[in-house]
This record gives sequence, C-alpha cells and structure tokens, in this order.
Amino acid sequence: MRILHTGDWHLGRTLEGRSRLSEQEMFLDELVQLAKDTKADLIMMAGDVYDSVNPPAAAEMLFYDAAARLTEGGRQLVAIAGNHDQPERVASVTPLVTRSGITLVGLPSSEPVRLSAARTGESAVIAALPYPSEARLGELLAGQVDEGELRLAYSERVGRLMRLLGQSFSKNTVNLAMSHIYVLGGVECDSERPIQIGGAYTVDPAALDIGAQYTALGHLHRAQSVKGNGLIRYSGSPLAYSFSEAGQAKSVMLIDVEPGGIPVSEEIYLRSGRPLVRWTCTGGLEEVHRWLDDGRDADAFIDLEIRLTEAMSLGDIQSLRKSREGIIHIRPVYPGRELEQTAAGRSQMPVHELFRKFYQRQSGGAEPEEELVDLFMQLVAEDEHAAGPEGGES
Repeated sequence: MRILHTGDWHLGRTLEGRSRLSEQEMFLDELVQLAKDTKADLIMMAGDVYDSVNPPAAAEMLFYDAAARLTEGGRQLVAIAGNHDQPERVASVTPLVTRSGITLVGLPSSEPVRLSAARTGESAVIAALPYPSEARLGELLAGQVDEGELRLAYSERVGRLMRLLGQSFSKNTVNLAMSHIYVLGGVECDSERPIQIGGAYTVDPAALDIGAQYTALGHLHRAQSVKGNGLIRYSGSPLAYSFSEAGQAKSVMLIDVEPGGIPVSEEIYLRSGRPLVRWTCTGGLEEVHRWLDDGRDADAFIDLEIRLTEAMSLGDIQSLRKSREGIIHIRPVYPGRELEQTAAGRSQMPVHELFRKFYQRQSGGAEPEEELVDLFMQLVAEDEHAAGPEGGES
C-alpha cells in the first residue's frame, strides 16, 4: 500500500491580512498531481484542515474540491480534526462523502478507521485520534494541579486511547496510527497555536507504542521524525505560515508498506507557496532599494530589518511598500541606541501596549483582538487590587 502523509493545511490563514488562498490552492493542485504520479492508495491528513473554527466559505470550498479530486480513481482520504478545527464542522459532511472514499474524523472515538486499497487489495486499520483537547480529557485531569502529574495523566490518557484503537491491528492488515498532538522532543515554530501549557499537555512517545507500522502526526509545522518505537513522523505544514519558518523546506511523506512489513518512506519536497525570508540590511535605504531593483527574492514575503543612522520618514516606508508588495514588516534599527531605546521604551510604554507587543512576538506579528486586551487589563486590575496600596494582601 502506498500512502501520502500531509497535514496542517490551515486553509483560510492569512499573513498580516494578506490572503494565502491562491498558494493553498496551488499546493492542493500539486498534492493531487503527486497522488496521481505516485499511484497513492491513501492520503492521511493529520489535522488542522482549517485555520479557525469558523473558516471562510472559500476555504471550505477549497477543501471539498481537493477531497473530491484526491479520491478519484479509488484513492482513499482520511482526515482528522486538529486544534484549529471545529471537530463537528469537519465531520459534518460525512453522510455525503463516505461512499466516495472520504473519511472525516472529528472527535476521538474508540473505533479505528478501516479501509481497503482498490489497487492492491490490501486492508488497512488506522488508529485515528483527532486532537484530544484537555477539555475532552477533563474527567481524568480534574483536580490535578502539579504540571508533572498533569503531563503524565494526559499522556497516559492519550496512550490508553491509542492502545484501545490498536487492539484492532492484525498481521494481515497494514497497521497505521494518526493523531494531532505535541509529542515530547518535537521542534516548534512560532506559527503553531500552543496546545501544551508548559509541559502539561505533552505526549510521551511511549504513548504511541501500539504496534503501528507508521504513525502520521500533525500540529508541528517543521517536518521531522520523533524518537520512539516504529516510524513516527510530522509531515509539517505545506506552506510557511510565519517568519520563524523562513528557510524551511516544505514537504509531504510518501510511505510504502505491506502487512507485517517494514515501511519505506521518502520525503517529497513541495514547489508551491511563496517563501518567507528575512532581510537584514546594514547599508541603509540605498542597499534595500538596490536589492529590490536586482529582483532579490522577487516572489517572497519579506521581514525587513534595516540599520539606519537617521529616522525613517513615512514617505520612506511608503516608498518601500510600493516597491514590493511582499514586504510585510519593516523594522528600523539605530546602532548605539538599541539598548537605550529598549529600556526606555519598555519603561514608558503603557501596560496594554506591552501586552500587544508581547502578543505580536508570540504570534508572528498578529494583532490581539480588543476583547483579549480588555481581559488582560481586567486581570491586571484585579491583581493590583488584591495586592493593596502597600503591595501586600488587602
């Protein structure tokens, strides 16, 4: 059986207000062609179909169209919900698509996915576990406060669910596992929405030791293997979604496996999607304009850091943005004043602005919603009230 493993499509995601739908469409066209060229029997989509629980209609149309094309000719598609997805929404069209070879798993279940490959006649059993949120595992975690105990409890609960699903494995089937979780040892990027608090919701690789020949993971956007028994792999996202992913090669995994056999895997690199690059310019505005005139990184989104001796004018900024629509961030740096500016800026900046700056750093440049800022300020006010006028208990 030949399998393509992908995940973290995040359909509908933007970059500082710039739509990525055309790039996502190009990726899905490339994936469909890969499925045809490699004669894939199964596509495993490991969660985060969408970027939000309420995706735009264009993103949903993109997914439905891709699912229909991926399953042409008898191929199977199995997709699970990730932490960005609304699980019931992902699975809502199940009655319409099941007979087309499309399996959508929104919520954790005790039943594995079973399917047959039309080309080879082989059967597969997939221990498919959609994102198991702490809320869905709350009955096990209730009343525990120690982070170490929380992590062990969460990891054990995930392991118990996986072992239950793995009971259906047999020597006559291709035995696979798939989930959308953060596994201990994985390397993160800024563009992922955290699903672990400290280490509380981290899963130990031992929890995935259920006898699967291949384990397809989603959530981390950097393609990578995970140390553990068997072949465990994150496919990574198909596009770079934050500048922390600048320079990363994006890919999908191709796996050949037969019942009882050792899987053979190959990383297939993708061509679609605009690159995200960081420019550090030490030669002032003249150097930036020279790079632009030379066509450097012509198709890229750019995070520009420029070292200057004099302040940039609004006209300078507008000129740069007109020169290249792909310039996302412009950060002037003034040598010799960096430490002074940082210390003075932080000490004089209002608390709500400090929070906005922190949020932007953590989210790769996104702006926090006003409701979130208001909630943070309420918490600050409550803390100050609790401390009392002298800083003690009131």
